[in-house]
Amino acid sequence: MNYTYILKCADNTLYCGWTNHLENRLKAHNQGKGAKYTKTRRPVALAYWEEFSTKEEAMRREAAIKKLSRKDKLKLMGENG
Repeated sequence: MNYTYILKCADNTLYCGWTNHLENRLKAHNQGKGAKYTKTRRPVALAYWEEFSTKEEAMRREAAIKKLSRKDKLKLMGENG
């Protein structure tokens, strides 16, 4: 399985990415090995995820989510702005 996910960072910012192993990727982010962006914004928490059959689908969804405004990302996550 492949996943597109949104993390909520300690500074209340959002990070979107994709992976084929969600649990391991979340651990990597919290160990400072996930992404340059999240390294200085730990701890991070998984706030939202979607599952896909292929990495291409997950990557396309990641690109689409990254184009959304913060308000729209929060709406997608089921939160109010």
